[in-house]
Amino acid sequence: MANHKSALKASRQAETRRESNKYYARTMRNALKRIRKSTDKNEATEMLPKLSAMLDKLAKKNVIHKNKASNLKSSIAKHVNSL
Repeated sequence: MANHKSALKASRQAETRRESNKYYARTMRNALKRIRKSTDKNEATEMLPKLSAMLDKLAKKNVIHKNKASNLKSSIAKHVNSL
């Protein structure tokens, strides 16, 4: 258990951030699954910029690492182009 006021506050903030990050990470994974399972090129091409923007924002907020975001964007773009 935290012994100082600042440590208690840091603990509360960490919990809030964890919940928020969990939501955004889950949303990202669902979007990735949706675009990977799509067989329609038009639909996938429409979803690609939205997903790229989402990955960039998550990397900016340090929810995911910037290199992971780049790797995911690259693999998804490759998938969409192969449809």
